[in-house]
Amino acid sequence: MPRQIHLNAFDMFCPGHIQQGMWTHPRDQSVRVNDLQYWTEYARKLEAGLFDGIFFADVVGVYDVYGGSPDAAVRGGVQLPANDPTIVIPAMAAVTKNLGFGVTCNLTYEQPFLFARRMSTLDHLTGGRIGWNIVTGYLDSAARAIGLQGQVAHDDRYDLADEYMSLVYKLWEGSWDDDAVVMDRANAVFADPSKVRVIHHEGPQYKVDAMHLCTPSPQRTPVLYQAGSSPRGREFAATHAECVFVNGQKKEDVRGITDDIKARAVAKGRSAEDLKVFLGATLVLGKTSAEAQEKFEEYKRYVSSEAALVHAAASLGIDFSKYDIDEPVETGRSQAITSNVEIMNKAAGPKWTRRKLLEQMVLGSRQAPWVGSAEEVADTLIGWSEETGVAGFNLSRTVAPESIDDVVNLLIPVLQEKGAYKTSYADGTYRDKLFGHARLPSTHSAAQYRGGAAAR
Repeated sequence: MPRQIHLNAFDMFCPGHIQQGMWTHPRDQSVRVNDLQYWTEYARKLEAGLFDGIFFADVVGVYDVYGGSPDAAVRGGVQLPANDPTIVIPAMAAVTKNLGFGVTCNLTYEQPFLFARRMSTLDHLTGGRIGWNIVTGYLDSAARAIGLQGQVAHDDRYDLADEYMSLVYKLWEGSWDDDAVVMDRANAVFADPSKVRVIHHEGPQYKVDAMHLCTPSPQRTPVLYQAGSSPRGREFAATHAECVFVNGQKKEDVRGITDDIKARAVAKGRSAEDLKVFLGATLVLGKTSAEAQEKFEEYKRYVSSEAALVHAAASLGIDFSKYDIDEPVETGRSQAITSNVEIMNKAAGPKWTRRKLLEQMVLGSRQAPWVGSAEEVADTLIGWSEETGVAGFNLSRTVAPESIDDVVNLLIPVLQEKGAYKTSYADGTYRDKLFGHARLPSTHSAAQYRGGAAAR
């Protein structure tokens, strides 16, 4: 029997997420993102399909690399507008019982003390179903938005992130003991002061002397996602991440990243089973191969090539507007997502062009879709899982909500028949469902701050 696959919906609080131009499709409903009912309906669909979670992407800047201007991003709705995804999570949690919520928050622009409070609050309100996708950002526009000249260098951002993580761990894991709250009404004692401590942290970037403002939440620390595949990103993942998000490449490359991150984690005293790798995927499904292909051809008519280049320009750090269609693109070092440039070099060769890039972006993104009947796509997912070691997939939307409806109604029953997908949710928190325990294990780096150690 194949091992069971985990599935997350991969989405963003915006109309134009990954597959650029799909919001123009007449059946697409993603333009309703400002309607709260859109999200509660979405949550119910995902839980009906036993999805492990919804993984919210986010950016805090605009895509202005293409043409040196945000105009094309504004015109094409390229991840703009981008609302705050943390706000909608409690509403989605209120209409579900088991669905997890992985939310992207950029630590470079978040004060750690206030951010720790927000995550604990969300973990309380969701009953322990919150996860955090740890990112350090890749947009200069985001840096300028908070008054900086530009981004900190790529590897330096990870150095800052390591300190940030140690600080939020101290707050989540070390400020309150589990039995600090007594709620003794007769003696008017809500919590025992001897079991709540002030955190003292002084480092190169942050200085904090404060106690955490929230009582221990069901998970204390949210489930930790991370999406960096560069050498520095892998080292960070091996130290901190529980779930690692990678993008599509060749199977041997995904296998290599998976094995490398797990080996690094084991070298740090963790178990290889403490990490799960999720691969980004786009699916176009039909009852038959012919039906899926027909749907794929229909979707392609709504792709925006300009919007696709706008998105790619920002994530690769390359202004494609400067190049003619067949002119070789220079791929010098940038402070954007360095692993994306490496992926493109492998896919199209070091001398790639705008034409080669557009040929790969058949649905408006660099992620080539898997098109086929439910039976065919189920076999594809199982094959990738078994051959690369990935635990699951983050499924980006094409046309909403029908792409999710197709997964729930067509694909998941086939995966269940093959023994590759759960037939009911496990009990407990988000971490319980993924790993079998509610709190981080003692081998995780956060464990060193438990008890009185965090205050020293």
